[in-house]
Amino acid sequence: MPQHSAPSAHRHTLTGIGFTVLACACFSILDTGSKYAGALLPLLMALWLRYVLQSALTVGFGVARHGLDIFRTQRPGFQLLRAILFCMSNALAMLSLRYLPLAEFTAIVALTPLALTLVAAVWLRQKVSPLRWVLVALGFAGTLVIIRPGGAQFSGWALVWPALQLAANTAYQVLSSRMAGKERPLTTQIYTSLLALSVTCMALPWIWQLPNTAALWLAAIAMGVGSAVGHLMLLKAYEKAEPATITPFLYSQIPCALLAGWLVYGHIPDQWAVMGMAVIALCGAASAWLSMRESR
Repeated sequence: MPQHSAPSAHRHTLTGIGFTVLACACFSILDTGSKYAGALLPLLMALWLRYVLQSALTVGFGVARHGLDIFRTQRPGFQLLRAILFCMSNALAMLSLRYLPLAEFTAIVALTPLALTLVAAVWLRQKVSPLRWVLVALGFAGTLVIIRPGGAQFSGWALVWPALQLAANTAYQVLSSRMAGKERPLTTQIYTSLLALSVTCMALPWIWQLPNTAALWLAAIAMGVGSAVGHLMLLKAYEKAEPATITPFLYSQIPCALLAGWLVYGHIPDQWAVMGMAVIALCGAASAWLSMRESR
């Protein structure tokens, strides 16, 4: 028995890493579709199209796997708040993508683990090691390299949207961490999708506008499928491997975004922007690894 356990654990770890990289590729497809649809459709209409398909796929998978028991929740208030933060983060991401190239936007979003460190120190009053503060400083320095004058082609005021998106995403992650272990992850994902869909449904009478081209329909499908499949693959990844193993590979979304931005929009970041992205990815991965190590 023992001689078979090590190869089995190794296979599970590799499978988990594979699911993580595929999830990041799906999230890049989501952002690619969001950039296109968000520029041509009313913001809430684009989000509604995403949530319709995302909800259908996620609910279908959940019911097929667990039956109606998948809808059982002990914390409906937390589920609603998480869905609102999710919707806010998505809306701000779409606004950001109107002005930022895919890779630069993805790199700024990758600051979330470092922003969580600031929240832990300032708001939650947790002790933060000197190494963590160094990682935070380096991560923000990487961001400044990306958005330096003469760098990415967008005006300074447009940085308000990714800054707000980072704040909303950080709050979303804080709440998600508070819910960890208290709800089934797939149940939480289903409620997040359905409640976000309900929020955008309220605006439909004023913003109804279906896609009128094949490219726009393709972008809408990319949003829904990319989000649903990406989150489901991430759930599978965490079933196969430890979070400490998975987390560094979440930064594979940055090269995926680089590739998508080049293939679809013809954008290639300069060497300084790539260097800034690499610094953010390394600092974020190190910060996440420290979090996993300290929680043991």
